[in-house]
Amino acid sequence: MFHIHCPYCGELREEQEFHPKGQAHIARPADPASCSDEEWGDYLFFRDNPRGIHHELWVHAAGCRKFFNITRHTVSYEILETYKMGEQPSFTAEHPRGNSTEAASRQAQVAQQAGVHV
Repeated sequence: MFHIHCPYCGELREEQEFHPKGQAHIARPADPASCSDEEWGDYLFFRDNPRGIHHELWVHAAGCRKFFNITRHTVSYEILETYKMGEQPSFTAEHPRGNSTEAASRQAQVAQQAGVHV
């Protein structure tokens, strides 16, 4: 089971309170009316499914009910960070910052700031 830190509530909560909503940071076409059917279909239906670091959109359904982003490693299921909508991730697939030990340390620091003992 995941324990997920909500960046709005500031709490580390159980996975059942959250729902994944798909890939994060998908840019809507600037002028949808001028898109071809293929471009619009790509925007609506096609998503990345990488092996490794992936940015996902989640909602805290049983809590504050706000949307936020998670950076998660798809192989290990490790959550590297959570961050508010509109913020940029610290970890990216091209330039991962840190290893799993540093990510665990960072997650523990976030939990400690929220007053949760891990």
